[in-house]
Amino acid sequence: MAEDLLIRKGSKQLQYETLYPQVEALVSVETDRVANMANMAAALKEQFQWLWVGFYLVKEDELVLGPFQGPVACTRIKKGRGVCGTSWAKAETLIVPDVEKFPGHIACSSLSASEIVIPIIKEGTVVGVLDVDSVLPDQFDETDKIWLEKMLRFIQW
Repeated sequence: MAEDLLIRKGSKQLQYETLYPQVEALVSVETDRVANMANMAAALKEQFQWLWVGFYLVKEDELVLGPFQGPVACTRIKKGRGVCGTSWAKAETLIVPDVEKFPGHIACSSLSASEIVIPIIKEGTVVGVLDVDSVLPDQFDETDKIWLEKMLRFIQW
């Protein structure tokens, strides 16, 4: 596959339906996890124009910044802190319509208004998270949760 994306406008569902097979094709031919995380983050950011898309990986007792697209980010996050650390601790996807109302939110960027964090689970253990931030409030919903969780399955954890 050429490393070009067909960027589709329209409903969120249509955008995901168009992007999903492209991301699958892009990462299915590569065995390097870091390369696949980087390309997945880039594809999502290009399609949806979100503020920040990236990965944090569990290393000992912290989430450590991995491949991402967007402004500079927090490098380390403790378990249970902020949206990412809470998603890790609970092992569940968190959708935050207004980050200002999330107790203990870590403001890596003052531009972030809403966020979704999806835990990456391997053999019952959280090994990382996919974190997505938007400048718009209430940007994320169940559609994002379903499609992002499906896309994470493309990467061999």
